[in-house]
Amino acid sequence: MTAARIAILGGGFGGLTATRTLERLLHPGEAELTLVSDENFSVFTPMLPEVGSGNLETRHIVTPVRAQLRRTRFILGRVTGVDLESRRIDVEHPLDGSRRTIEYDHVVFALGSTTSTFGLPGVAERTLPYKTLEDAERLRNRTIAMLERAAVSQDEAERRRFLAFAFVGGGFTGVEAAGELVDFFKSVGRYYPSIAEAEISISLIEAGAKLLPELQVGMGEYSALSLERRGVRVLLNAPVASVDAEGLHLKDGTTIAAATIVWSAGVRPSPVVAALPTANARGALAVQPDLSVKGRSGVWALGDCASILRADGTAYPATAQHAIREGPVLARNIVATLRGRATKPFAFEAIGMMASLGGRRGVAGIRGKYLLTGFLAWVLWRTYYLARLPGIDRRLRVTVDWTLGLLFPRDIAELRVYAKHDLPSDN
Repeated sequence: MTAARIAILGGGFGGLTATRTLERLLHPGEAELTLVSDENFSVFTPMLPEVGSGNLETRHIVTPVRAQLRRTRFILGRVTGVDLESRRIDVEHPLDGSRRTIEYDHVVFALGSTTSTFGLPGVAERTLPYKTLEDAERLRNRTIAMLERAAVSQDEAERRRFLAFAFVGGGFTGVEAAGELVDFFKSVGRYYPSIAEAEISISLIEAGAKLLPELQVGMGEYSALSLERRGVRVLLNAPVASVDAEGLHLKDGTTIAAATIVWSAGVRPSPVVAALPTANARGALAVQPDLSVKGRSGVWALGDCASILRADGTAYPATAQHAIREGPVLARNIVATLRGRATKPFAFEAIGMMASLGGRRGVAGIRGKYLLTGFLAWVLWRTYYLARLPGIDRRLRVTVDWTLGLLFPRDIAELRVYAKHDLPSDN
């Protein structure tokens, strides 16, 4: 019997949990596993805002993909196209541009999502996305660069613009990143005696009526109140119209003159998935309850690039918590298919959702009924995510980072790792 060829596209939460489950369940020689990812590491994204504020070292929240696999072939590559008819995957190496083709019997789409600018003028050119590890490191360098420029500027209007920071999007990323930036400024203020704390402006802009709109009642309200108490200007019902050299323009005519604008207002499925003939209007793959794509034998999807519906017809949220649960279910269903058994539907209801607000404050919604706020929610956030971080070595490193953060100020070395053209223009 020929071994089935299973290709997993994407090395995020969903792709890796599916791969590790397949490794555990498949018999030797039953299938050949191949994982394709354009990075040779996975990022623990819940802790990404703390990298952007310098509270955690960059490498401490990443884990090499190869270190997480046992009998899966790993290919560092960027998926450029998939032919569902011939069952072929086109891959380009991100370092040397070489190309190769992978053939499969089963393919798992776990390619995640990319930042969506909604086609608004100037957003792509003049804002910083906040989704990847590089984005977080770039924001940290950008923040320090703005402090350095403001410290020597003689022009008051220019100085105010350098010290103005705007976050667009009131979801997890925007809320947590804004709170972390407040902590950063409080920590490093001693190094910039010419800059008063009151001169620094942080705005959080949300197009909807509340922060954390998809979460249970009370979480968004508490988050807004907590951030405002710490000096963050929270603007609700404030859709963005455009971004230009002056700053951020809202549809109501308000202009926020900020030199640093962080965009976390939305995501869209991977362009590779959106280009498939089976993609829906949103660019995602609509899957059946068992996470297979209807009418396409051997095609599966999960995470941000899949549209997964509950029994009542509502969609599961595209969060890491759900992707981690989707991976094992999908893997078991592939194994069941290989062995001629019935598949099972995915069903999961989150126990709760949490957000860190900085200043040793957090908010947690539990089972959609109970709300935990303040210091206890912050401790719960740290305890839970530390336990979920892959590898005991990473957990120890993060614990050390957090401990040092209680004793010493944040580092203000601006490491110019990335080229200047990677930063949005000030002009």
